[in-house]
Amino acid sequence: MTIAAVPACEGLRDGPKGTVTEIVDGDTLLLDTGLVVRLMGIQSPKLALGRDGFDDWPKGNEARAALIALTYKKPVLLRYGGEQIDRHGRALAQVYALSGEQPVWVQQKMLEQGMARVYSFPDNRACLPDLFAAEGRARAGGLGIWSDSYYRVRRADRPADLAQLLGHYELVEGRVFQAEKLGGQVFLNFGRYFKEDFTAVIDARALRLFADLGADPLKLGGALVRVRGWIDERDGPRLAITHPEQIEVLAVP
Repeated sequence: MTIAAVPACEGLRDGPKGTVTEIVDGDTLLLDTGLVVRLMGIQSPKLALGRDGFDDWPKGNEARAALIALTYKKPVLLRYGGEQIDRHGRALAQVYALSGEQPVWVQQKMLEQGMARVYSFPDNRACLPDLFAAEGRARAGGLGIWSDSYYRVRRADRPADLAQLLGHYELVEGRVFQAEKLGGQVFLNFGRYFKEDFTAVIDARALRLFADLGADPLKLGGALVRVRGWIDERDGPRLAITHPEQIEVLAVP
């Protein structure tokens, strides 16, 4: 059986195979080879797993059950599109279940069921167009996590609401009031009061990735966008942009 039979993203490198012996949560599993695998490209609702001060996210157990149904006790193939191992020794891979007539792309299925959101890193950006499409279908259908207000897309023009979500991973939509470059960073301001309103901040390293794509974030002034990332606070709520795929352009002025 070859992965070429699957309509999925191209350019991945084949990694090892193994049989899934344990599901930790909705985006982490263990193989019979001893390898711990973090499913790249998605973030499922987190489980506390006994950690002090950490609560289960809504639908965390449902996401784990979905991954069990897709992979438990099944042979899988790992494929790599970026960094292969993280600092914890986990494999960072796209995962394909091999037990049926054709391989099943696990990340795509988790997103289509609404059991995850797209979640990427500067050094792991493979397959994102296909993954965004799968997430969008589930979000439009209100499936899985998208039926829970905890995961709703937030409004950039409500900074007071965003200020209550510090430390949360969020999707935020709004129109960029102003895009400006200051001190090697680009600031996408979503309101005229930069010390209070929501801002997406693109750092210098990320700007090099934009340049590699021939994209200029300074041209986003007036654009309707969706950004995703972790909310923090400095002169109002903000979100750090470390790579271009964190910004989806929904409409241009």
